[in-house]
Amino acid sequence: MATKTANVVNPNAEIVASSECLNVNVTAARGLQMVLKTNLGPRGTLKMLVGGAGQIKITKDGKLSHNLNFNLLLSSRTRNMATKTANVVNPNAEIVASSECLNVNVTAARGLQMVLKTNLGPRGTLKMLVGGAGQIKITKDGNVLLHEMQIQHPTAMMIARAATAMDDHVGDGTTSAVLFTGELLKQAERYTSEGLHPRLITEGYEIAKDMVQEFLDGFATPQPNIFKDRETIVSVVRSSLRTKLAVELADQMSETVVDAMMCISKEDEAIDLHMVEVMTMQQRSGSDSCFINGIVMDHGARHPDMPRYLENCHILTCNVSMEYEKTEISSGFFYSTAEERDKLVDSERKFTDEKVNAVIAFKRSVCKEGESFVVINQKGIDPVSLDMLAREGIFALRRAKRRNMERLTLACGGFPVNAVDDLEPSVLGWAGKIREETLGDDKFTFVEDAKQGNSCTVLIRGPNKHTIDQIKDAVRDGLRAVKGALEDKMLVPGAGSFEIAACRMLERRKQAVTGKAKLGVQAFADALMIIPKTLAENSGLDVQDAIIKVEEEQDRTENAIGLNLTTGDAFAPSSEGIWDSYTVKRQTLSLATILATQLLLVDEVMKAGKAMGKPPPGADDE
Repeated sequence: MATKTANVVNPNAEIVASSECLNVNVTAARGLQMVLKTNLGPRGTLKMLVGGAGQIKITKDGKLSHNLNFNLLLSSRTRNMATKTANVVNPNAEIVASSECLNVNVTAARGLQMVLKTNLGPRGTLKMLVGGAGQIKITKDGNVLLHEMQIQHPTAMMIARAATAMDDHVGDGTTSAVLFTGELLKQAERYTSEGLHPRLITEGYEIAKDMVQEFLDGFATPQPNIFKDRETIVSVVRSSLRTKLAVELADQMSETVVDAMMCISKEDEAIDLHMVEVMTMQQRSGSDSCFINGIVMDHGARHPDMPRYLENCHILTCNVSMEYEKTEISSGFFYSTAEERDKLVDSERKFTDEKVNAVIAFKRSVCKEGESFVVINQKGIDPVSLDMLAREGIFALRRAKRRNMERLTLACGGFPVNAVDDLEPSVLGWAGKIREETLGDDKFTFVEDAKQGNSCTVLIRGPNKHTIDQIKDAVRDGLRAVKGALEDKMLVPGAGSFEIAACRMLERRKQAVTGKAKLGVQAFADALMIIPKTLAENSGLDVQDAIIKVEEEQDRTENAIGLNLTTGDAFAPSSEGIWDSYTVKRQTLSLATILATQLLLVDEVMKAGKAMGKPPPGADDE
């Protein structure tokens, strides 16, 4: 082979020479051109990049080529496929392009929509989630389902992440956001299948979204005095919780949630939901859950003679060691006789007893007849000190958790002390009663009827873990529903009334829109109807008949008219106390439109991250 000049290079090298060389270079350039061509300009489409670990990036920036890991390997595999422009990208990449891309995204969104569709509304069904180790969770909360489900498809994963992020912020609307996003894509597919460009549909969606949000501001009912209207606040929570719990339990927990929010909130001040602690106890039934104006600590007294129930309690919160302490540095004490050892022990005991006696003397000075004294200490109390306090009738807890110490002063008043010298009555908190409960090997201390009320507890009981989790998730959403209502001072009539009214408004106003964007407005109006239609379907009603009844009633009156899910008739939801959150509605409209718009403009899905740049197995053997 010495006569061949090509063999002066490494015999293992792959060489493209003469006539093939130009073809390879042109193919590479045209392939890169075809990938980026559709992104050019303000009306260009988008690309979805999917990493090997499920990372998702939607962009139209030409820099996306940094993430594609183009691979112009001059292997026989590459040469054989050189005529296909798509193969200038990494041969390991998975690419869904042009017409298939929209079908893939719509299918993923509709698949997620079908999973959550049956959960919507107070008459929706439940899902049972079973973990790999046999854990069971029964829920209809869309946020919980999306967090717990193993979602593989990148489009569905992106929708789920966006919807759960909204729920974390406003507390509700996960299922509605997923349904609305899926329906927007479904309606768009009707027009794109007939040749309409997705860009024109997205323009119509943006116009319709602005119209609907403007309509929402006028449709919502102002509630300037909602802070003083307890019944309206309870109605808001009840509307939220009935979609997640049984009716009787939802009504009971609604009162509990409102009690907690009224305890920690003050008019025209920011609300901190961290001031409400949710404590769980696995005992009794869910209906035994309750609100406690105080806190529940998950530890109890460590002396058998201490009282288990006290009333009219002065509470001293302290961070004082009442036990023998080790020195901070290595040291030793040496003695030569037993008398010297006894003196050492007595001096150490005297140092601790002086602090305990100071507390006892303080108790005698502040407590009147019928009053009690409680010591809650963040550090330790040794058995001798506990015995001294118990003989004086003092209830003492040792090694209390720091978060309990902080919340105790918020709930009961006073402030923690780090020394027992010069104690004053102003450092004491106050509680109406303190009691201790034992549950198996665990002890719980209830501090109730707190004086200051800047912190409180929602105690959730249940016979098993999945019941407790279900109530806990519902309480979390209920707290955020109240927070949103108090901050917005506006409420939206529920029962599907807003969606039906907004759809009819868009059908009237779409005539003012020129061009093909009008079709996008019509698609948006049709997509809005997914909420009332699903509510009717989940309630076992005739969908068309129920929607027509509501539309006819809306024609006869200017009031907000919704769908009665029990009878199938039209009714005024505001008169029945069925309210939706203004913030949730606005966020749902905005989020679903943004998601649908971006997914419609994606013309290529590439699973071609930098980590995929390795040659395929066996490439060297070809």
